[in-house]
Amino acid sequence: MTFLFYLFAAMALIGGVGVVVNKNPVSAAFAMILSFLGLAALFIQLNAYLVGILQILVYAGAIMVLFLFIIMLMNVEEEEKRKFPIVNALGGSGVAIAFAILLATVLKRSEIGNAGLPRLSVAEGPGNSDVHRIGELLFSHYWFPIQMVGILLLVATVGAVVLSKKQLK
Repeated sequence: MTFLFYLFAAMALIGGVGVVVNKNPVSAAFAMILSFLGLAALFIQLNAYLVGILQILVYAGAIMVLFLFIIMLMNVEEEEKRKFPIVNALGGSGVAIAFAILLATVLKRSEIGNAGLPRLSVAEGPGNSDVHRIGELLFSHYWFPIQMVGILLLVATVGAVVLSKKQLK
């Protein structure tokens, strides 16, 4: 099991690095799918089957299709020709290194970094299932953020379509 954890964690990390490093947005989107699949496998290892399957269906499926649709509508060739100053790369690298050092320091000093994560218990009964608990939370406490994410995705899609339209002369 430890080997599988490291395998799926490496898969998620490599996918995340691929998203940041790839200049081609389609390749970056496929690297993001790799990261989502690694994350879903980690959820399934924690016995959170619903969250793992939702990760695959919603993120690796629907959201990535939406991203690829928007990427295909945009003019990618102009963005690929654009050059970034070396100062931006150095600044970003410095921030990433500082964040990694800070994260390592916090985990080293805390008890959470030394303890393993507890496994989720397998619920029994109709009212204690993962689906019931997540549905109850989504429709009671988190209904507003979910609606805002839906509106944000709609605005992003409409914005991509408007930006991709050819200017009439």
